[in-house]
Amino acid sequence: MKIMSNKFLSAIFVSTLLLAHSPVLSASIEDSLPDIGTTAGSTLSINQELAMGDFYARQMRANAPLIYDPLLIQYINTLGQKLVAHADSVKTPFHFYLVNNPNINAYAFFGGNVVLHAALFRYSRNESELASVIAHEISHVTQRHLARMMEDQQRTAPLAWAGTLGAILLLMANPQAGMAALSGTIAGVQQGMISFTQSNEQEADRIGMQTLRKAGFDPQGMPDFMQILADQTRYSSKPPEILLTHPLPDSRLADARNRANQYPAKRVPQSQDFLFAKVRIIGMYTTEQRNYLEQILENYRKGTAKEQLASAYGKAILFSRDKKYAEARAILEPLLAKQPDNIWFIDMMTDIDIEQNRTVQAITRLQNALEKQKDNLVLQINLANALIRARQYQQAEKLLYRYTFNNPDDPNGWHLMAEAAAQQGKRHEELSAYAEEMALRGQFDNAIKYLSSASSLVKLGSYDQARYDARIDQLRQLQQRYSQYKR
Repeated sequence: MKIMSNKFLSAIFVSTLLLAHSPVLSASIEDSLPDIGTTAGSTLSINQELAMGDFYARQMRANAPLIYDPLLIQYINTLGQKLVAHADSVKTPFHFYLVNNPNINAYAFFGGNVVLHAALFRYSRNESELASVIAHEISHVTQRHLARMMEDQQRTAPLAWAGTLGAILLLMANPQAGMAALSGTIAGVQQGMISFTQSNEQEADRIGMQTLRKAGFDPQGMPDFMQILADQTRYSSKPPEILLTHPLPDSRLADARNRANQYPAKRVPQSQDFLFAKVRIIGMYTTEQRNYLEQILENYRKGTAKEQLASAYGKAILFSRDKKYAEARAILEPLLAKQPDNIWFIDMMTDIDIEQNRTVQAITRLQNALEKQKDNLVLQINLANALIRARQYQQAEKLLYRYTFNNPDDPNGWHLMAEAAAQQGKRHEELSAYAEEMALRGQFDNAIKYLSSASSLVKLGSYDQARYDARIDQLRQLQQRYSQYKR
């Protein structure tokens, strides 16, 4: 399914907080590092952290080029939740986001939110390497590093911390002004932040590797990916962005390698989904890396059976991107014949069907797949999209009512709901759906205006009016609650 785009990223949230070099880590066994713990409750409760996380997530949706591709979102969330299931001290739900950014980076913020840059797929050679980055970020969250840093700063310089949060938000809207404000704010307290960050990185490495191993991945994935980052630094005048937030002196790499070597050797089979995700994200969400992708596909063509399958899938992506749908179909049809339930193939063939005006065929394929995978969100949102393209708006609307109820944080559902309503002349439902999409981006004033207009279009005293008015009240309360974070 082809997904709507978003605005260009104007800020990195946590990277602005961690601008120092890490200390030397002692190369020792896993449990030799002290467990700093998950305190910080005196400064920030879990509920407060969740509220702040929700606020910042809305700001990120408004300002970042998030990738809303259902397949890729399902992949990173499945991978992320697999790691979370094996993590300790989990106190919040976790949400994983994918940003279309060519710089290697990953970061976490309040309330279990983890952000991955698309470039991680280019440089990760296998799923264990990618998982090691996610496990590290999960550990930052479970150990409440940001909350603990907030507590530490409030003890030493409470006004400076408040200024830092404000500068981060300013940075999201205006990079030049935000960086100037941030530099002035941090200058007086940077040494204290450096010391705290050193402990954070040690702890996240140690606990992240534990999580990585318990989730069934190769612990060597962590030092292996660190080596990739080290090589990037060695051959480039500008280090990867991730090393600004997670500095990598040789001692840290040596420590990670030593820790990984404490575990028995573990051979983890290459993940087919990882290979599909890698070629999909490079093929569909970059424009300048075509030659690089073609080289990857050629290498995969000569590789293992899984790599050969990924190569074929990647070639179909390139044909589809060039609008050569017949050639793409010729590749996918035999693949689907062998693997009729493969969601990567189903999704792409559905897009090709729609482009070739074969919407009935697309709908039938998706409905058959949903009989076997009833709860699959990728199939559900694809079917809603196909129904709209086939002008079966009522059926699409019925499906989207259920989808948006179960997945209210997915802008894709609200976007399609608005389209289905508009095609039926249901202006109030169209406005309501757009309002929800705006609220997800923290644009509460516009959301309330749209809902107010929707309320004025329906019968006085009707259920719809009561529903819209109640939602307006909810959004006003949310707007009031979040106003404190903008000060």
